[in-house]
Amino acid sequence: MSNRGALSLVVCVLAGILQALSMANPWTGEPLWWMQLIAMGVLAWHLEHSQNWRTAAWRTWCFSAAWLGATFWWLYISLHTYGGLPAWLAVLAVAALASALALLYAAAMGLYVQLKLPSASHRAVLFAALWLLAEMARGRWLTGFGWGAAGYAHVTGPLAVFAPWVGLYGLCALSVWWSAALIQASKRDNGQRLAVLIGGLLVALLHLWAPDFSTANGSMEVALLQGNIAQEEKFLPGSGVPKALAWYEAQLLQSTSALVVAPETAIPLLPQQLPQGYLQGLQQHFAQGQQAALIGIPLGDFKTGYTNSMIGLKPKEAEVWRYDKHHLVLFGEVIPPLFKWFVDLMNIPLGDFNRGDLRQPAFEWQGQRLAANICYEDLFGEELGARFEDRATAPTIFVNSSNLGWFGDSVAIDQHLNISRMRALEFELPMIRATNTGATAVIDHQGRVQAQLPRLTQGVLVADVQGRSSITPYAWWVSRLSLWPLWLLCLGLVAWAWRQRPRTWFV
Repeated sequence: MSNRGALSLVVCVLAGILQALSMANPWTGEPLWWMQLIAMGVLAWHLEHSQNWRTAAWRTWCFSAAWLGATFWWLYISLHTYGGLPAWLAVLAVAALASALALLYAAAMGLYVQLKLPSASHRAVLFAALWLLAEMARGRWLTGFGWGAAGYAHVTGPLAVFAPWVGLYGLCALSVWWSAALIQASKRDNGQRLAVLIGGLLVALLHLWAPDFSTANGSMEVALLQGNIAQEEKFLPGSGVPKALAWYEAQLLQSTSALVVAPETAIPLLPQQLPQGYLQGLQQHFAQGQQAALIGIPLGDFKTGYTNSMIGLKPKEAEVWRYDKHHLVLFGEVIPPLFKWFVDLMNIPLGDFNRGDLRQPAFEWQGQRLAANICYEDLFGEELGARFEDRATAPTIFVNSSNLGWFGDSVAIDQHLNISRMRALEFELPMIRATNTGATAVIDHQGRVQAQLPRLTQGVLVADVQGRSSITPYAWWVSRLSLWPLWLLCLGLVAWAWRQRPRTWFV
């Protein structure tokens, strides 16, 4: 490899790290949309100057492996610090995951260069289509892990206005197209300059005339609990368990808010393992008065299986409302075949959990329909969108219950907050988050953080949240068709490009 080729790979690695930083910068936790465009523009420029598909694939792999590894490096904390894996094996596991997922992008961009489309405008569109196919494949393959997708950098910025129309993956395509189009326009391609100009005018038009798809649906006061139970103690009978039981019970009983929300596994024991009368006391408290509660707790038994769940308690309701997590964490809550040996190496209470239904009923309280999601379920907008098929039962508030204690005081907390902000933008609904260590927050329907507790502190966030009644264009089509319109559009564009390829495309 020449010095110039090696330098190109180094630049691609650095650009990938920039893309990771754009999702949530380490200084404020805010996304940086302009940094993402620059990072992707650097890759687009290098692909335009790649002589063959092998060079393009190798450069893209370096970019993508660096981007993904720098995005979810914090998995090392859960594997090593709390899981007990040797440091070298934890590093290897994270690197292997990033490297394997990067192959999707390498294959896509290798094909992009190999097709050799003569028109710059067509190349930019094909670039976006192939990249989006790789993004969606990563987000769905082996249950999916789309954490750090390019669109999350655009929770703020000029492209955010498109979220209620096209969702996260649409934003991914737009941002990637914009980066490639700007590179093409800089080469004095008049057609591409016109495309960039039209795109800019469309952005400006939407910002001047941005329809509001949601209407106010009343408000309620919520109390969001953040226990800050140390992860290394959380499931220990002699320390974390009694501490969690005592603190959460006290806050649930003392709160005067209309709705109290406790995070994922706030009660870290199965109901049959709890001290006698503990759960019954909570049920009796919320069976009267004007308060309701949502509480994270594991449910089930050895015979029927276990679930990661939330229960809902409210007055005059004989049956306890229940939500079972639908999208389970690979290796954390569901173990793929042939990998039990890897899980057995860790000191983490893992196993195969039962999966809840995709369309579970919302928790109805004081005129609001509260749609629960647990942990990283809010990463899958297309699954949350399934609840909007019937407007009469569509959510008015999202409720996320999480425990990011597995990842310490890392950027994972900021990244997850921005993921929730993207869901709020897509559906124009508020999202309230109750977490063990952060970020416990109230997000409004425009993706803005209204109130937030400091991370890694014990406290209660009391705030008013305004419910919204809405069906955004994205909610309408994704609830009926899932991501199939994007899959078919991208595959159609690739098929068209294949037909346009030069006869010497294989050279």
